[in-house]
Amino acid sequence: MKADIYQRITDQIVGELEKGVRPWLRPWNAEHAAGRITRPLRGSGIPYQGINVLMLWSAAMEKGYAAPVWMTFKQARELKANVRTGEHGSLVVYADKIIRTEADTVTGEEAERAIPFMKGYTVFNVEQIDGLPQHYYAKPEPPLDTMPRIDRAEAFFAGTGAALRHGGTMAFYSVSQDFVQMPPFEAFRDAESFYSTLAHETVHWTRHESRLDRDFGRKRFGDEGYAMEELVAELGSAFLSADLDLTPELRGDHGSYIASWIKVLKDDKRAIFTAASHAQRAADFLHGLQKSASIQADAA
Repeated sequence: MKADIYQRITDQIVGELEKGVRPWLRPWNAEHAAGRITRPLRGSGIPYQGINVLMLWSAAMEKGYAAPVWMTFKQARELKANVRTGEHGSLVVYADKIIRTEADTVTGEEAERAIPFMKGYTVFNVEQIDGLPQHYYAKPEPPLDTMPRIDRAEAFFAGTGAALRHGGTMAFYSVSQDFVQMPPFEAFRDAESFYSTLAHETVHWTRHESRLDRDFGRKRFGDEGYAMEELVAELGSAFLSADLDLTPELRGDHGSYIASWIKVLKDDKRAIFTAASHAQRAADFLHGLQKSASIQADAA
């Protein structure tokens, strides 16, 4: 895979940001059998992760796909289905490494060195494929009325153990005092807005040195390190919102970050990969805390 895969994907995301579109906030389907927000899924039902989430969300928006499921040409054939003639696939990538044995130029001793690289392959949305089993094309049941509180989200954020305070008019994470501050639940226009905002701040909570120790060299408000951390929180919130079936809240204060994100991405073609990787790590960390909370509850 050529190194400019980083540049290609970065250019695509910068182009959408320059139009005022955040590609991680509008990938939600209304017509597919899932009938809900979701990460892009492999044909097996396993969600994609990291940068591939952004790439496939972006492709779905650009091409108008409602279905979240993607598969390779070979996988479609194995299901006795066919990609329609003239359809163009979408790129996904995966990281790997090769082990090379090299001799030290001074001692002559041999040592193994891992060399990372990135490879890509093409996938097709199920809406580009004819003849798949019917459940790939099924429509959702009519949605149920939204409850004032969303139990799955309540349980998830309680399971993180993050210190949560309510009050005031601002949502933020205090790294010095290690707590998340949220306005009252009733101050939000709907429950999903509250939880998607809480997801953003809880991703910030993972940056603490006792957890993922994420810094980016930020020294002052508005610098590139600050912009990167906000980008990680944006992506992490989008990932968690997808996992919890929430519609992300379009926070007005984050519109001001778009210009700084564009600058960061233009200055470093690998920045979006780095941000997506850290966002995935934060989401995985928060999911891991659910298992710990469950084990402790069982032992009690």
